[in-house]
Amino acid sequence: MKARILLPLVSTLGLFTASCSQAATGENAPESAMPFRVEQVAGFDEPWAMAIDPATGIALVTEKKGHLRMLLPDGRNVLVPGAPKVDYGGQGGFGDVIFAPEAHTSGSSLDGHTVYLSWAEAGSGDTRGAAVGRGTLACASEASCRLEGLTVIWRQQPKVTGRGHYSHRLAFSPDGQYLFISSGERQKMQPAQDLTNNLGTIVRLLPDGTPAPSNPFADKPSPTNQIWSFGHRNVLGIAFDPEGRLWDLEHGPAGGDELNLVKPGQNYGWPLVSDGDHYDGKPIPRHSTRPDLAAPAISWNPVIAPGDFIFYTGSQFPAWTGQAVIASFAVPGLVRVRIDGEKAIVEARYPLDNRIREIEQGPDGTIWLLEDGPAPGSGHLLKLTPAN
Repeated sequence: MKARILLPLVSTLGLFTASCSQAATGENAPESAMPFRVEQVAGFDEPWAMAIDPATGIALVTEKKGHLRMLLPDGRNVLVPGAPKVDYGGQGGFGDVIFAPEAHTSGSSLDGHTVYLSWAEAGSGDTRGAAVGRGTLACASEASCRLEGLTVIWRQQPKVTGRGHYSHRLAFSPDGQYLFISSGERQKMQPAQDLTNNLGTIVRLLPDGTPAPSNPFADKPSPTNQIWSFGHRNVLGIAFDPEGRLWDLEHGPAGGDELNLVKPGQNYGWPLVSDGDHYDGKPIPRHSTRPDLAAPAISWNPVIAPGDFIFYTGSQFPAWTGQAVIASFAVPGLVRVRIDGEKAIVEARYPLDNRIREIEQGPDGTIWLLEDGPAPGSGHLLKLTPAN
């Protein structure tokens, strides 16, 4: 295994962050150096997401081409048969994986555990969309599991052309009662303002995939009754903070990546407003021009190109407690953000060798990252521990 020490690069407003008038910034908020050790633990081919079982320490990892893999605490990396067929290409393929919020036993295997998965699914003609399914792990031994009974419980509606902006991140509410799914606008923009579809939204479902009865538009026909919030672009991270509030992390266009406090029924503005512009240079009205729309807690210009994020609750990095730690493609590395009420302030950036797709906190407070390597088969699982 290879280990290396990495010193943090502290961010300043002029170099790394920009925000609209409503958003907080990291200016005048330097921190003391907090070096950490990076250890390469395992190799993967285009890894996208991971979930760690706190009872066994076993991790499930999705690879974009359609493989579900299991990493054991002793380092063995094995294939889990039964994964869905994915529509691979562009930003599409295998997506997220999370465990159901059930009681975890003290056993040595994942036998009987329910998991939720997301992926890009082909439709008729040249169309496709995200799907979410639920299945059960059947394990003959600690190192021999397969996924059984996988059933689709949710789909993006409608399926459209193109291979971008699926989003399809998954998170359960802290009480385990509701499943939240981020649904990208599939690079079509206007569907994010159209409540007759579920593109450009965050949806809230019961664990079986039915719309939650108390949703903001629960009295409307499907899929409107699924919608929790709308006006989103490409949400690649959703997470609950220690107070139980839902946040999302989404890609802007040319500028304007956002961290949002997500509230029921609110419109987050895309494509009506953004703190970035279209890729062809055409300007987009800023969030400050539409106070009737929900503004981000912070936005970035230049972008950080975010992946997933967590709110850190462990003991290994006590200065990070309660803060958002963001996986970034553009640093590449990590961005650490302090939450101040309903605003956010950048604390630091930590550069790494390759873009980071996924971040998870281990049961012992260590931090685990999935990096996208520059060539097929060159992605890695990285483990972060304090250097001192």
